[in-house]
Amino acid sequence: MSPISRREMLTRAGVGMGMLGLTQLMGDAGLLAADGLNPLEPKKPHFAAKAKRVIHIFANGGPSQVDTFDPKPALDKYAGKALPAANLRTERRTGAAFPSPFKFKKYGQSGLEVSEIFANTAKHADDICVIRSMYADVPNHEPSFLLMNCGEPRQIRPSMGSWITYGLGTENQNLPGFVAMCPGGFPLQENQNWQSGFLPGVFQGTYVDTKFTDVEKLVEFVKNKATSKDDQRKQLDLLAKLNGAHQSARPNDPQLEARIQSFELAARMQTEASEAFDVTKEPKHVLEAYGIDTRNLGRGSEQARSILLARRLVERGVRFVQVSHGPVQPWDSHDDLEVSHKRLAGQTDKAIAALIADLKRLGLFDSTLILWGGEFGRTPVVELPTPGSNAGKINGRDHNHWGFSVWLAGGGVKGGQAVGATDEFGFKAVEKPVHVHDLHATMLHLLGFDHEKFTYRYAGRDFRLTDVHGKVVKDVLA
Repeated sequence: MSPISRREMLTRAGVGMGMLGLTQLMGDAGLLAADGLNPLEPKKPHFAAKAKRVIHIFANGGPSQVDTFDPKPALDKYAGKALPAANLRTERRTGAAFPSPFKFKKYGQSGLEVSEIFANTAKHADDICVIRSMYADVPNHEPSFLLMNCGEPRQIRPSMGSWITYGLGTENQNLPGFVAMCPGGFPLQENQNWQSGFLPGVFQGTYVDTKFTDVEKLVEFVKNKATSKDDQRKQLDLLAKLNGAHQSARPNDPQLEARIQSFELAARMQTEASEAFDVTKEPKHVLEAYGIDTRNLGRGSEQARSILLARRLVERGVRFVQVSHGPVQPWDSHDDLEVSHKRLAGQTDKAIAALIADLKRLGLFDSTLILWGGEFGRTPVVELPTPGSNAGKINGRDHNHWGFSVWLAGGGVKGGQAVGATDEFGFKAVEKPVHVHDLHATMLHLLGFDHEKFTYRYAGRDFRLTDVHGKVVKDVLA
């Protein structure tokens, strides 16, 4: 007799009563595959909320808060000199005060101050809430990537997008509920940034490499050139029967259920993904508003196309879209910060402004939550020469988890304000500090979830995105 799994044993024992008990223990998780229900069907949150979907513009690598959304004129006074208090400990050795090479200006009726490198984004200052008092745990990329994206810096945990898709399902069954885009390769920590962890695999993000402009390269194998649609349908129907027979002996197997769902989703995507990912469908004036070169879509337009695709996807019912800036950590400016930050901001600034304007035009802004930011910030002091990190240059900043900025806009967010503050130099969050867990709790609240009750039972414990931490930042709420 061949060995059987514990799940199969519980199914067979006592005419399935053991499995019924396990399903009861699983709580909400047990409902995901019950009766063959589609786990991506739209679901209601705990309470009514304005935000229904999320676009996360991930400035991976750690943009400098004092060069973007947190002006610190006190740095000019100490330029090239030691700060009056000792530098906080970060990853590498740091030295004297390093004033921002960029000018800040007040925008909108709110007078929110924004750096010149985000002058187009700043035109929507009255829609943006900047949290200037963010802080994380450590000044290292790997754990900070996971903390920002998964709420846990070390262990394998579901990503923010997976949690939200698990909680809300998706409004379009012909596209993935969660799409992660990054041109030219993976960000640091690769697919862990959009992993489903212990949640069923159907909630994992679908990766799209937006360096490509050809839809068939953007989404590999989206079209079957060897088989007609009718023949494909017959093949899928046969596959469904075989999978159904296999599944009948293995009820409530989340991995098998996810695999079956993925086959059906792939088939449905053939009809809709080609259109959704084709930016050439947009009018010329829209492409130009995003900063896309209409004569050559692939030339220097990866970020703009990614952000435009994010709008096209949420417009079509995708629940969560993450746009990473590029492979590994492009915002990691240990040297030549003035050049790199200006270039990186320039690749997204027009597109972000166009995204906000577009969402308003489509009537989606008030129900779409936008998050911009990195995994941490950068020091207000210069990084000293370190072998292998800054080529001996003294014109960059080290990682800084003590204080940094992110901004939110859209669904349920009170725009035109800055929440919290760092010290006079921008080193550490000192007024209304907001941990990453607090940010996640606030985002979930905007989407209609009590983060303490939004759980998934795994290995005998109720897990949540915020672990055992987090408080809603009420100042952010409209």
